[in-house]
Amino acid sequence: WAPKLSRQYNINPDWLERGIGQEFLDQNIFDEIFLQIPKIKARLSAGCGSFETESEVKEFYSFRRDWLSRKGKAKDMVLMDIIGNSMEPELKERDTVLIDQSQRAILAGAIYAVGIADTIVVKRLERRPTELVLLSENSRYPMMTFGGEEMNSIRIIGKVIWICRELN
Repeated sequence: WAPKLSRQYNINPDWLERGIGQEFLDQNIFDEIFLQIPKIKARLSAGCGSFETESEVKEFYSFRRDWLSRKGKAKDMVLMDIIGNSMEPELKERDTVLIDQSQRAILAGAIYAVGIADTIVVKRLERRPTELVLLSENSRYPMMTFGGEEMNSIRIIGKVIWICRELN
């Protein structure tokens, strides 16, 4: 089955059998199927806020183009790591999340990356008539409420659309 699969999908047989070399014999096919999404050094705080807001690219992850197109605008997506435990059990410390920065309209109950002053956090958002509420999953963390002019100081960075977690 390996040689048949290799021929059908233009996959390098050495990579398929032993993990040696590049995955595809023709790199153009790889580029047609996959898109590289940057993972940046900044980390999202699931807690009191992260001052680690550096946008330098740390590495890239490959995602299928067709999957990304169903989720949002791939050109506006970025990966970030989570620190803290305020979003547990939904998001855990050291999880990596995929954020679509083009999705800033608040959908009640969705999870977003949010900028507050000089920090960035990850929270579930809820818009009420006169206020914006940032909610944690972990009951030990109180909700944060912003009303009036305070609401203008909140920056919606983007919606979290995917999470990745390494198992210990």
